[in-house]
Amino acid sequence: MSAQLTSFTQRSTPHVLALFRVVIGLLFACHGASSLFGVLGGAMGTGASVPTGAWPGWYAAVIQLAGGILVMVGLSTRAAAFVSSGSMAYAYFSVHQGTALWPIQNGGEASALFCWAFLLIAFIGPGAWSLDRLFFGDRRAEQAPAAEPEPSAV
Repeated sequence: MSAQLTSFTQRSTPHVLALFRVVIGLLFACHGASSLFGVLGGAMGTGASVPTGAWPGWYAAVIQLAGGILVMVGLSTRAAAFVSSGSMAYAYFSVHQGTALWPIQNGGEASALFCWAFLLIAFIGPGAWSLDRLFFGDRRAEQAPAAEPEPSAV
């Protein structure tokens, strides 16, 4: 990779990670809001909301809404992402896995993608634009170390 491209990608990484975090958090929060309030098509596209206190749907929707908002704004990002990842792993194995082996066959693509995306966010942190970084500085919002630049062939 050229030195200029390497330099650009290293400078851009925290911002791209932040954008990834914001988009994933927004999508997850919308999923929770649809289930809790019957908006955006409602729970499972029915236009209705999940009954209050119903296990596990209502609790999953609360985690989706709260976790999505926390991840989106970058507050307690790692913890919120970890809990959100776990809730999607639970959803995948309890709802989808029994139907078929592959996510494409059992309708679990969204659960699998959210699970892995949140696990990634839990490990790499919130990126550049986060309330964690604003309130706590780099102490809680540290980024994963940048990749070593490739040696130039001279």
